[in-house]
Amino acid sequence: MDSFDRERTGETRNQKLQRNVGELLQELRVAQAGVQILFGFLLSVVFTNRFQEASALEKGLHLMAVLLAVGATALLTAPAAWHRLLFRTGRRDEILRVGNRAVLVGFGCLAGAVTLTVALIAKVVYGTTALIATGGFTILLFGVLWFVIPLRLPRDDEARTRRRADADREP
Repeated sequence: MDSFDRERTGETRNQKLQRNVGELLQELRVAQAGVQILFGFLLSVVFTNRFQEASALEKGLHLMAVLLAVGATALLTAPAAWHRLLFRTGRRDEILRVGNRAVLVGFGCLAGAVTLTVALIAKVVYGTTALIATGGFTILLFGVLWFVIPLRLPRDDEARTRRRADADREP
């Protein structure tokens, strides 16, 4: 495997793992900022007079959004904590494998928290129909942009080259 990585990318397996961990941690910085802002907003809402008058449904949606934001926070910060604890143990492979899964679940929690927050705002301002429409649109938007489109992208340059070659052959 080490010779394959060196031939393909010019880096050793260890260098590749080190780069991949660095990329993962850099990507998490972006997501963590969004989670922290959302979490702060959700925490502040409960101390308003308007929230005290909210219905049981609205309070329940809010609590679910808070719990999803907590889950997103925990899952999106876990790989950084793991890296700090394990970086000298040569376990980058495990950090990447498990960390990638944690981040994907964390993104799902973040999408859920944002969706519930937007849906709750729509409910308070416009009613139940707006909650359903806005919530459905928001979760669909996250699902398509974060999961469907990336999974439909070509896996590597060879796939793109094959498609181009196939397209060139068509009359």
